Amino acid sequence: MKASLMRRLTAEFVGTLFLLAAVVGSGIMGERLASGNVAVALLANSIATGAALVALILAFGPISGAHFNPVVTLAEACQGDTIWRDVPLYIAAQVSGAVSGVAVANLMFGEPLFFTAARARSGWGQLFSEFIATFGLLAVIWGCGKPRPSAVPYAVGSYIAAAYWFTSSTSFANPAVTLARTLTNTFSGIRPADMPGFVFSQLAGTFVAVLFFRWLRPSGDTAQLPAPTK
Repeated sequence: MKASLMRRLTAEFVGTLFLLAAVVGSGIMGERLASGNVAVALLANSIATGAALVALILAFGPISGAHFNPVVTLAEACQGDTIWRDVPLYIAAQVSGAVSGVAVANLMFGEPLFFTAARARSGWGQLFSEFIATFGLLAVIWGCGKPRPSAVPYAVGSYIAAAYWFTSSTSFANPAVTLARTLTNTFSGIRPADMPGFVFSQLAGTFVAVLFFRWLRPSGDTAQLPAPTK
């Protein structure tokens, strides 16, 4: 039986909260332990994020679909797998969960509850990276979801861990995550001024992915189990 809307929204909130706690918390821990070695800090951050994604999708996927990401929710609605009237509620749960997850991570490591990020993430290369990262995320979800739904958690976690390294932006690919990460001036932060460009690129990647998969699978044979990003 499909879970009630309240249970699905709660799953989206809690899952996104833990996702951001993993992203920001592992970034802080990695940076502190790496003694200035950015590569080691990013490696720790990517491994922790990918592993957390696998666990969270397995835990919450049967309840809400484990979107944890507004672009996944929008893409699923465009494909007819999510009811449009639920979309604003899903996004609200994801954004509030993401902000709460940043607060949790900041507090766990003795940082202020919220403090504005100063880390610059700008330039056409990074914007293009967000387009590619988002398109690739949806490709992995839809490519695996129908024929091998049990593989989706592992595919998404692996993809995000890899995309930390092959994109210059370190693959945010998630508007809720991007917004929330403006609230922590730590390893995972992003300047508020850079946030709108990232979100626009993510939405553009979503739009192109939807059109591409409508052409690639004209029968609508797309994924049933969506998943998040970091």
